[in-house]
Amino acid sequence: MVRNIVVLGGSSHPQLNDTIANHLGIPPSNILLGKFAVGETRVEIKESVRGKDVYIVQSGGGKVNDHLMELLIMISACKTASAKKVTAVLPLFPYSRQSDIPYNKAGAPLVKRPTNQGVPGVYTFESRPQTPHPDQPESAGLNGSVDGLQKRLRKTTLDEANFNGAAITPQKARFPNGAPKRSDTAESKAELTNGPATPNGTVHGASPFFSSGFQPQPGYKQWVAQAGTLVADLLTCAGADHIITMDLHDPQYQGFFDIPVDNLYGRPLLKKYIQYNIPDYKGAVIVSPDAGGAKRATAIADGLEMDFALIHKERRPTRIAERQNATMMLVGDVANRIAILVDDLADTSNTITRAAKLLKKEGATKVYALLTHGVLSGDAIDRINASALDKVIVTNSVPQQEHQAKCPKLEVLDVGTVFAEAIRRVHHGESISVLFQYD
Repeated sequence: MVRNIVVLGGSSHPQLNDTIANHLGIPPSNILLGKFAVGETRVEIKESVRGKDVYIVQSGGGKVNDHLMELLIMISACKTASAKKVTAVLPLFPYSRQSDIPYNKAGAPLVKRPTNQGVPGVYTFESRPQTPHPDQPESAGLNGSVDGLQKRLRKTTLDEANFNGAAITPQKARFPNGAPKRSDTAESKAELTNGPATPNGTVHGASPFFSSGFQPQPGYKQWVAQAGTLVADLLTCAGADHIITMDLHDPQYQGFFDIPVDNLYGRPLLKKYIQYNIPDYKGAVIVSPDAGGAKRATAIADGLEMDFALIHKERRPTRIAERQNATMMLVGDVANRIAILVDDLADTSNTITRAAKLLKKEGATKVYALLTHGVLSGDAIDRINASALDKVIVTNSVPQQEHQAKCPKLEVLDVGTVFAEAIRRVHHGESISVLFQYD
């Protein structure tokens, strides 16, 4: 039994909370979780946490926004109640797929380049001017040559001044024939034609400003909010002193925190399943469903001395051959062999089901899918049932009871003991590097 420790479980995964508490030999904590009639989250801790190490278990599946807000309130409540240390245990980290957005070397998001540059009357918004260097020609600047326009305006003003022999004031330069009357302005004409103007400056019956021929083009670099940095700041500001999670979708997420982050691996569980549940696994092939998961899949393939294959998503406009599945192509050989798809997360399951179809076309006898986080939202279960997958193995980092009842292909591995051992080692100040080993 571990002393001077409190494990609080959120409402996202009650079964995992009980598994961790039983493994640690401590009773479940007394906490009240609910919602007020207006929908606000209610948290009430009914036992003392003063001077204790508090571990709050909350996964990121299901109603992720409600669970995240509940977690933040629980962390703040424990810090207010004088807890010695508060650790957030997140089997599936919320918003882990929104850690960053793709940037090019200049620092702006990668977007489709405008195809109509240089066309008169077409305007684009660029986020920065072109950076000059010795071998680069001078930038053309904005379309329409604003510098040349200013020079011509100055030249016109000087010519008029020399012609009239008198100083030209800015108002006279702007209105050579005198300032227009109220009835001659565009505003009054539009009001007479289309009705009075509204308080925000638009005219009833008139088209908006952009209808005058000024339309922004797709070259505008739209900036996207980085929710990953925001979630990290929220957890830190709420009072979390330590984060324990598993298989972050993007490892760079750990750098967003100013507090320690332990990213546990689900690969040892998947590796053990391959060794003990797949017949003749040495002859099977580990397959990554996309290029982003190649490093994850090769780690298992190298550890088990198995062959590796990769599915490449071809997005260029090419002529699709009969052996390929839409825009996906296989790099490797799976003919007459068992194919094992390895990925960290499956949400809609579109990627793994398309990959399984391609592998069966390429001659694979069986297709397994091993996933750390089986979110399986939307119609993912129906898609798996109708797919070429023979079996899908996931962990219980998110609740899987409803999924198992609907999908006979689904098999669940327990990660509660892994998190319980991590909590025990962190509490006693022991190393958790043994949890990262594959052997």
